[in-house]
Amino acid sequence: MTITVAETPRLANGAERKVYQLLIDQLEPGDLVIPGKRVTDHLKDHEVDFFVAVEGAGIVCIEVKGGEVWHDGETWRQGGQAKKIDPVRQAREACYALREFVESDPGWTQGRLRWDYVIVLPNTDLPEGFALAECPRWKVIDRTDLPDMVAKLRHLLHSQELDRPVLTRDGIEQLGESLSGRGLPQRSVVARALENEDAADVLTEHQSVILDAIRLLNRVEIRGGAGSGKTFLALEQARRLTRDGQRVALVCYSHGLASYLERITGAWNRRQQPAYVGEFHDLGKTWGAPEGPDESLRTEETVRFWEQDLPAQMAELATQLTPGHRFDAIVVDEAQDFADAWWDPLLAALKDEETGGIYVFTDEGQRVFNRFGSPPVPLVPLILDHNMRNTRQIANAFQPLVDHPMRFLGGEGPAVRYVACPAADAMDAGDDEVERLLDEGWRPEDVALLTTGTRHPEQKERQAAGSAAYWASFWDAEQVFYGHVLGFKGLERRAVVLVVNEESAFDRSRERLYVGLSRARDQLVVCGDPDFIREVGGPDLARRLNIAG
Repeated sequence: MTITVAETPRLANGAERKVYQLLIDQLEPGDLVIPGKRVTDHLKDHEVDFFVAVEGAGIVCIEVKGGEVWHDGETWRQGGQAKKIDPVRQAREACYALREFVESDPGWTQGRLRWDYVIVLPNTDLPEGFALAECPRWKVIDRTDLPDMVAKLRHLLHSQELDRPVLTRDGIEQLGESLSGRGLPQRSVVARALENEDAADVLTEHQSVILDAIRLLNRVEIRGGAGSGKTFLALEQARRLTRDGQRVALVCYSHGLASYLERITGAWNRRQQPAYVGEFHDLGKTWGAPEGPDESLRTEETVRFWEQDLPAQMAELATQLTPGHRFDAIVVDEAQDFADAWWDPLLAALKDEETGGIYVFTDEGQRVFNRFGSPPVPLVPLILDHNMRNTRQIANAFQPLVDHPMRFLGGEGPAVRYVACPAADAMDAGDDEVERLLDEGWRPEDVALLTTGTRHPEQKERQAAGSAAYWASFWDAEQVFYGHVLGFKGLERRAVVLVVNEESAFDRSRERLYVGLSRARDQLVVCGDPDFIREVGGPDLARRLNIAG
């Protein structure tokens, strides 16, 4: 028997999309849902619409039938053509085939657990007293059952009068490994990363329903942790507003994120491209503000210019803008980086300062600069509590640094790798790990080395050629990228080597660690002093990184 993992979730119709959204909303952190799972035995090919593993209960295979579905006394039928269907047989045979595949895996140590299958009819109300010999009522979830769907799945598994153990966290991890394939060559970790990326793109698109919900609101703050899809939503909101005829500014603070936003929006249809995309400070330059001193020097004079003098000048220049140069709406990504004084010129640049659109995307956990600004206008807050970009292994590792619970919806991946070393040796250890990743099959464009303290010599050399040339190397498919966590907020790589090389902790070390740990999609390697990481991140983080002591 062989198994094929769907490259993208099979959400081809509204019924499956509805069921999928309900599953990810109702399942608990640590549970597992896989759409479109295919399995082949010696008899036929099978497909499970949704494979659901519920921690503390067991495994359920779900067959979804949308539209009008009924039973005529002899067979199930669907749709206006009254097509004959057999969802019970489909679900049962696929469930048993998948169970056989998992239990025949040499790495499976859980034995026979609680498995079951159900039929979900999201558009059908079953008549009172419904029952079939092959399909009792408790095997079917109809439209009225959807609000409690996962609770019913859990009850179904617990109701089995069988002496079988419940599914544990270790069992879920083994399921993920088994269903990702066995006996694969070492480079399968890269193939798995590509699969996770496709799935994450579909999940992120589901987040866009939030933008549908706020369509009639013009002042909104969307808060979410790393990997929750904030930057996707910021881009999508800017695109939608522009498409609808508004003049929009899409603004951020950092060079790297601005480079990313410019690259993405530059590929759009011109009618969807915002009027301005880039850094807050560069927006002022388009109005005639001065170039200013080198911001990286961080002297008292440069800090005063960039954080006080320039915003004041921009506010004055904004009052002089003609209506054609003002904005209907402003979208700010990574808004926690903004100081109080920076909001004044943005508001002044609106066509209507009272009703113009303000859409703010923020994560307080990534406040790595000593700024505590917030928009001086009331905003409707919305919370993103899903992590979709990182593998479960990576998201679970940095969870102790997140200030609110997160649901992990990313795919499965390799364990986070930790290399214990003194801070002074972390850079060399990081270089060794970069070479190891390349040997394992990652391409240079997949890999980034990030530091939390002093910059890597390669980063210094590239930055000497200027900011534009340095950030162009981020898109260079032939090079590993070298950066600092402060400049990498809002960005990501499939594989990241985090070099924790700060000599001592300070008041933003925890936030730097959080940013660094959350930049990898699929493979994370951490190099640093165990005592420092334990001091900054706490014992729970140390435990999740397998730091002894």
